[in-house]
Amino acid sequence: MYFHGSRRRGEDGIAMVIDFLLSNARLVLGVGGAAMLGIATLAVKRLIERAGRAADDEKVEQKMAESWEELSLVSASPTLIKKGIEGVVMKHVAKAAKQQKADLCQQPQKSSLEVQSKPEAKSKRLQLCVLTLQERLQQYYHTRAALSPPEVQRAQSLALDICTEIQGFLHNRYPDMPLGEMSLGGSLLDDLQVVSADHACLLVPLQLESTLWRLIPGEETLLTHPLHWMVRRVNLEYFPRGLSYWDRYLVGGYLSAEAVVNMFSKAVMETINWPVISSTMDCLIRPVQGVPDLRLEIRPGNEDSVSDGSEQPLFISMLPLLREGDVVLTAQPELTSPWVNAWHLSLYPWETQRLTQLDTADNGNRRLVLKTLKAACRLNPALRALQAAPLANLILHLSDSESDWSQISLDVRFQQCVTELIGYLEQGALHSYFKPAVNLLSGLSEDQVDQMGFMLYCAVSEPEILLI
Repeated sequence: MYFHGSRRRGEDGIAMVIDFLLSNARLVLGVGGAAMLGIATLAVKRLIERAGRAADDEKVEQKMAESWEELSLVSASPTLIKKGIEGVVMKHVAKAAKQQKADLCQQPQKSSLEVQSKPEAKSKRLQLCVLTLQERLQQYYHTRAALSPPEVQRAQSLALDICTEIQGFLHNRYPDMPLGEMSLGGSLLDDLQVVSADHACLLVPLQLESTLWRLIPGEETLLTHPLHWMVRRVNLEYFPRGLSYWDRYLVGGYLSAEAVVNMFSKAVMETINWPVISSTMDCLIRPVQGVPDLRLEIRPGNEDSVSDGSEQPLFISMLPLLREGDVVLTAQPELTSPWVNAWHLSLYPWETQRLTQLDTADNGNRRLVLKTLKAACRLNPALRALQAAPLANLILHLSDSESDWSQISLDVRFQQCVTELIGYLEQGALHSYFKPAVNLLSGLSEDQVDQMGFMLYCAVSEPEILLI
């Protein structure tokens, strides 16, 4: 489906009605209704433009008929129609268009001299104020997507201080626990975080004896899920149970990711004296309750700044993981539930490394496009459920067919990403670049797909609506 752009009209007549409807659409109709009203508005504006240019009534009627056919675009969202949105939109649009038609018929024709005498200064000023999509993308990236270096440095410094405190506590309290060096990871470290530096990840590598443990790919397990790996205890006949520190977290002969997370929850979240550490670091640190992962909330300052909400909180997650070669398995029961023994194969390192390699090879801007898409989705309620992984894989797939990711092609690549994403939503599947058996859209509900698809349909003709 392809929508042609529409020109901006004056501020009188139907424009006043349209502006009133659009300004109140979000309150009356909600996000999806506002998007539908936007498409209906485009069609009505085309109607007015064609009617104004027509020379006789017969051509006016013909052009109006063609324009009303374009209003069939509002049927693109069956869920919204079921909610009665279409009736509300069509009622207001029909009334406004009828009034405008009468005004056009009564309006006297202006002479060519009057038309030529219009000052050109105003139109030139307007042209200077209008940005191209290329310029708008650059502006949006620098003002909304990219984080300032001081903000990133502040968040990283807090996360590293917390990391030092946790690692020191574990070494003193559990000296025999075989752990690797804890480090900072994730989007904050890789310069892929957008909008605000509000979350960080502490990687906690577990050290396993290579002769006692074997990592089993998801396809070889009983679960047959490519992302659900298992860690089997082997050589029990030669090395009986108890020789490895991690034998105490075995469930059915496998190292249980859920048991490991529960252990760290009790050892770190519930045991460390966070009020003392908070006073030492001059910030408020507290474990987040009621979440499946190991998460801390950090607010710089004192209790007063926390109560009035003046400070942006930083959430830090502890992530126990296993490494073997380029395979990284994480203990995330929220992703592998209800299987207590399953470990999650993280594709994030592969995706990030591949994007960096591609950009380095051709001096491209794939990461810039990714961050722009991530920010647009995060700030748009209709697209908020779209996570970073599908967007990264979208760009990786597109890179196989498109080689030009230079600065001058940002607008083309951005619009192409929107079009490609619509196609994936229509199919209901976006397969992982490294694991084609994994559908990255499987977690979305039908309503979410419907809302996303409709918003992206609007963005085909008006991409700026994603850059507000």
